[in-house]
Amino acid sequence: MKEEDKISVLKGIGEKTEKLFQKTGVYTVGDLIHHFPRRYEVYEAPVSIGELEEARIMTVSGAIFGKVQVGGNQKRQITTLQLKDLTGVLKVVWYQKPFLRNMLAKGGIITLRGKVIRKKDILIMEQPELFYPAARYEEKLDSLQPVYPLTAGLTNNMVSKAVRQALEYYEAEENILSEKLEKQYSFIEYMDALRAMHFPETKEQYYEARKRLVFEEFLVFILSLRMSKEKEERMLNHCCIRWDVRINRFIRELPYELTDAQKKVCQEIYTDMTGTHVMSRLIQGDVGSGKTIVAFLAMLLAGLNGYQAAMMAPTEVLARQHFSNIEKMLEQYHIPLTAVLLTGSMSAKEKRTAYQKISEGTADFIIGTHALIQEKTVFHKLALVVTDEQHRFGVRQRELLADKGIYPHILVMSATPIPRTLAIILYGDLDISIIGELPKNRLPIKNCVVDTGYRNTAYKFMKKQVAEGRQCYVICPMVEESENIEAENVLDYAQELQEIMGTEIHVGCLHGRMKQEEKDCIMEDFSQNRIQILVSTTVVEVGIDVPNASVIMIENAERFGLASLHQLRGRVGRGAHQSYCIFMSASKSKETKERLEILNKSNDGFFIASEDLRLRGPGDLFGLRQSGEMGFRLGDIYQDAKLLKAAAATADILLRDDPGLGSKEHQKLRERVLGDMGRGQLEKTL
Repeated sequence: MKEEDKISVLKGIGEKTEKLFQKTGVYTVGDLIHHFPRRYEVYEAPVSIGELEEARIMTVSGAIFGKVQVGGNQKRQITTLQLKDLTGVLKVVWYQKPFLRNMLAKGGIITLRGKVIRKKDILIMEQPELFYPAARYEEKLDSLQPVYPLTAGLTNNMVSKAVRQALEYYEAEENILSEKLEKQYSFIEYMDALRAMHFPETKEQYYEARKRLVFEEFLVFILSLRMSKEKEERMLNHCCIRWDVRINRFIRELPYELTDAQKKVCQEIYTDMTGTHVMSRLIQGDVGSGKTIVAFLAMLLAGLNGYQAAMMAPTEVLARQHFSNIEKMLEQYHIPLTAVLLTGSMSAKEKRTAYQKISEGTADFIIGTHALIQEKTVFHKLALVVTDEQHRFGVRQRELLADKGIYPHILVMSATPIPRTLAIILYGDLDISIIGELPKNRLPIKNCVVDTGYRNTAYKFMKKQVAEGRQCYVICPMVEESENIEAENVLDYAQELQEIMGTEIHVGCLHGRMKQEEKDCIMEDFSQNRIQILVSTTVVEVGIDVPNASVIMIENAERFGLASLHQLRGRVGRGAHQSYCIFMSASKSKETKERLEILNKSNDGFFIASEDLRLRGPGDLFGLRQSGEMGFRLGDIYQDAKLLKAAAATADILLRDDPGLGSKEHQKLRERVLGDMGRGQLEKTL
C-alpha cells in the first residue's frame, strides 16, 4: 500500500465513507496516515466529588443516590441522576439516553468520565462516558485514546480503524531524515513515530514520536524558505517607482501624527520599492499599532506611480472593512485613484465588472480574499501585494502572480506577537520591520482576572456599557469532542445571556459550524451595532474590527495560550473609548494564576509572547492547542521553540555542506522541500 493510493483501497471504505473522509481533507492513504489526532483522551485515576474542577474532563466514582429520572420531551429527553461519595453529591445529565434508567435501576457503584460544568452555582457532569460496573474502568486506566478531527457522519472509531489498517499495510517512503540526523538527535524510527502519534502506549512514547515529526515539519519549512530566498534574491525590481510629494501632503492632513516606529517602517518600505530588487517584507506590530495605514501608504506610492496594488485579507468581512476604509480615505483626501472589491461571495455580474476594471487598469487598488490570485483575475500593472495575517503567502503564490507577467513587491502584515529570535527563523524569506509602539491617543485596555463567582457582576458591567452605547464580546473556549457540541454550548450560553440581559439588548452568537455567509452576516450585524453582545468561539480572533466594542469577557481563560488570549483581547481597545478585558478562570492552580497575571499586568504582545515561551510545558499538549501560527500541522512555535531553533541550525548546515540538497543522501528531503515550495504551500494557504 503506497502513499498515493486512494483510501478506497482500505477494507470497509466505500464511496459514501470515502466522501466523508474527503470532507476532512483525507483523499489518499498518505493523507490518512498524516491525519493526526487533534488530542488524546487520557484516562486518569478517578477523583472524589469534592476534588472536581469546573471546565475540566475528569473521572469520578460513586454510588447512585436515589432514583434515575427521565424528563424533557421526545425531541430532547434528559436523563439525570445523583452520584454520591463521602465528599459530596454530583448531578449527572445525559441527553437522548432514556435507556440508562433501566440499566442503572439496581443502583450500585459506577464510574463516570466527562466534562464538569457549573450551572447556577451547581457542579454538573454532562454527557459522561459510563463505566458500569465500575471495575470496567480499570481496562482503560492510564491509557491514551486518540480523538480525530471529524465531520458529520464520520465517527472517531471509523477513523481509528482505518488508520490501524493503513499502518499495517503501508510501505514507508517518507523517511526524509538521513541516518546521521536520526542518530544526532536520537530520533525514533519514522514508522514507529507514525504509529505512536496515532496510538501511543505512554505519554513518553507520544513525546518521542511528536519530537521527530515536528522537527521534520520545521526542517522542511525552513529549508523551503532558505532555498526560495536564494532564488528570489536574484529577482530584479521591474517597477519604475519614484517618490511622490502628494504622499507628504496626505500624511500632513491625517487627523493624527504617525509614530516614530511607523515613520521608520515607511522609510524601509519606500527604500525597498524604489530599489533594484523586489521587496519581500514583513510588518510585525501589536494589535492597534497602526500597520494598516503604513500598508496603505505603500499602496499609495504604487498607485500614484501608475501601478496597481492589491490587498489580500483572510476573511471576507475583513476584506470589506479594508475596502470601505480605503474608499473613504480616497474620497476624503481627494486622491485620484479607484478601489475595487473582489471576494468569493460576490455575484457573477459583480465579479465580471471587477475583473474588467482590474484587467483594463481602471482599478488602482484591488482589495479582496484569495479570489485575487485565481485564474480569472488578470492584472494590468500590479506592483504591490499586501497580505493581512497570511503568514504562509509563499513562493507558489508569487509564481502565480509572476505567471501573469509581473513580479510584484510583497508586504505581509502580522499582529501575531512572535519573539524576534523565532520571527527571524519563521520569516526567513522576508525582511522584518517592527512597529513597536502604539499611537499616543490609544487608551490602554484595563484587565482583570476573576473567578466564576464574578460572572453576575461582569454581566451588570456589560449591561452598563451597552446602555452607554458600547458593545461586548463573550468568548467561549472551543469544545473539541464534536462541532455539534461546540455549537450547542455557544447557542445555550447566548440564550441564557439573552434572558439575563432582557429584550432591549440583542445577543448574537458565532461558532465554527456556521457557513461563511452566516458568519459574515453576524459579524456585519455586530459591526453595525444591530447586535450589542456577541457570544463566540475563537473564530473572532482574526478578522473583525469593531471600534465600538469596549468589553471582552473570556470564559475558561485557563484553557488558552497567553498569545492567543492577547490576540482575543485585541478585539477591543480599537476605538476612542476606554476598553476592558475580563479573564474568567475556574482553575485554582498556582500555575494558572501566574500565567493569567502576566496578561493582567501587561498589554505588550511581544513581552507576553516571550513569557508564553518561558511558561509553556509539555503537559499543554494534552489540552486545547491554541497556537497554530504559520499553519503547521503539528508544530507549535511556542511549545516547540527549541525544536524550531534546532531545525534552523540543521538547515543552515545542510545547505552549507550540500547546496540545493543535490546529494543522494538528501534526495527524499529535497523532494519534500520542493513540494512544500510549490503545491504544498498553495494548498496550505488556500
